[in-house]
Amino acid sequence: MTHTVLVTGVSRHIGARVASVLATDPDISRVIGVDTVPPPSLTRDGGVSLGRTEFVRVDLRSPDIAQVIAAADIDTVVHMSLVSAPSRSGGRAAMKEHNVIGTMQLLGACQRSATVRRVVVRSTTAVYGSSPRDPAVFTEDLEPHDGPSHGYAKDAAEVEGYVRGFARRRPDVTVSLLRFANFMGPGVDSPLTRYFTQPVLPSVLGFDPRLQFVHEDDAVEVLRRMATEDHPGTFNVAGAGVLLLSQCARRAGRPSLPLLSPAFKVLGNAVRRVGLVEYSPEQLRLMSHGRAVDTSRLEAVLGWKPKFTTGAAFDDFLRSRGLRPVGGIRT
Repeated sequence: MTHTVLVTGVSRHIGARVASVLATDPDISRVIGVDTVPPPSLTRDGGVSLGRTEFVRVDLRSPDIAQVIAAADIDTVVHMSLVSAPSRSGGRAAMKEHNVIGTMQLLGACQRSATVRRVVVRSTTAVYGSSPRDPAVFTEDLEPHDGPSHGYAKDAAEVEGYVRGFARRRPDVTVSLLRFANFMGPGVDSPLTRYFTQPVLPSVLGFDPRLQFVHEDDAVEVLRRMATEDHPGTFNVAGAGVLLLSQCARRAGRPSLPLLSPAFKVLGNAVRRVGLVEYSPEQLRLMSHGRAVDTSRLEAVLGWKPKFTTGAAFDDFLRSRGLRPVGGIRT
């Protein structure tokens, strides 16, 4: 039975939703949410109530997280605190410290704990990279041809290495590593959702990448199950099917602007500098080569499938932003 749960990253939408849904479980006695800043006042438009979640302001890079785990006799840790884009104030260096050093501190605290027996870590399918030599579909056991070399994807790959090391050192702890496709849904604010709300969608000339999304509701349900059940291992999480970037543009009713690859990179660097959209190098590669993953392991282990396909997740996001295809045409 799960008694006391620690959720990191509760100031962001998905982390707050995970804490909220766990707090409604009568079998869970306490849910403690940690982050460097308090969660926003969550309303119907901004998210959900955190319910009886207890918030503790903690920087994961500090040793204080070990004191929180020890004081509350935490038995389950749900690590949601991976940042996918640098803040304007801290930049890339602070983002890497938060993601990698913060995870190291958290896992070190879990390793020393006598009460922790389940650890769930949010990762990303971006660890597979995006390359013209990629397989059509990635399973969890496949190694990428060109692994990530920078940014969020590189941080996630390093985090996964530390998680595997922790699992070896503490075989008595159930460790679940979840590689999520890009989150999509009404409450999601990410580099990719901001990209799709632009008046014109720049693309790389000659490429029409395959994209996969996971709806925020399905992501929360997977995390809830992993936090309350023992499912050790690494799992891809994505909605069924794929969408081509051109299909996404048509569904959104947005014109596409194909650019030569160098021009696309120049544009990406320009809009990054002014803070409009985060065109990270890994996002540029995704926009060229795409990525698709196999989710049969997750479905077999949980006996469950995401309710939203990739297309349905994208459509729900579009509805929430008031975006519709021109002339009602949908492909």
